[in-house]
Amino acid sequence: MTIALGADHRGFALKEKLKRYLAAAGHRVLDQGAFSPERSDYPDYAFAVGRAVQAGRARRGVLICATGIGMCIAANRFPKVRAALVSSVRLARLSREHNDANVLCFGADVVSWPQARRIVRVWLATAFAGGRHRRRRDRLARPRG
Repeated sequence: MTIALGADHRGFALKEKLKRYLAAAGHRVLDQGAFSPERSDYPDYAFAVGRAVQAGRARRGVLICATGIGMCIAANRFPKVRAALVSSVRLARLSREHNDANVLCFGADVVSWPQARRIVRVWLATAFAGGRHRRRRDRLARPRG
């Protein structure tokens, strides 16, 4: 699976570990930055990952900043992106089963490396449940006022 990764300076170290972990698991990784721990702006990386997922260059995306909140807000600006802010394995599983989330967001100040590894592993392995959730997911593609 091709996975786009993005992080600002606060998530840089965790992104680098995750990049190695995903590559070792056989995934193709599109590193969208940051490329150093120097101060940077999270929307730049969220937009890069959002564009990659929206355009189909990546099947899934993972975004990391201090809390994951800003990344999630920025990524959800793109049609076809369903970004979920996750802080546990249970939420990772539910974000896939119920919401078909295709971008995972979390905070480097919120989850440890062992937690992040478990969250990503479960998130990638969990299928969308469909059924009643499909109708709800499909409504997201055509919002109403």
